[in-house]
Amino acid sequence: MTKAAALRARSGWRYRGNVALRTLAGTVGAYAVAALAAMLLARTLPMGRLEAVTVATMFSYLFAPAVTVWAFLARGPWVALGGVVLLSAGLAGLVWTSGGFA
Repeated sequence: MTKAAALRARSGWRYRGNVALRTLAGTVGAYAVAALAAMLLARTLPMGRLEAVTVATMFSYLFAPAVTVWAFLARGPWVALGGVVLLSAGLAGLVWTSGGFA
């Protein structure tokens, strides 16, 4: 592929949509996963309420960059978005079964 052909391929709507969906999955999705992980950990850690929330919040900061990196390493943009939605739905289900959203 020549330089001109590569430049044309990157300036099309398909490429821009690809990057937009991955960015959406990597930002909004990562925030949702981190928030749900913090809720789940805060409810299930066997310690006092204040300590559990503090530890859960610190651990949730590890989830956000991992989800963002995965969103850009996934095979396609719909795979990235679907994976983040499935992970969020799974975490939301676990939070709900551990005592609900309160």
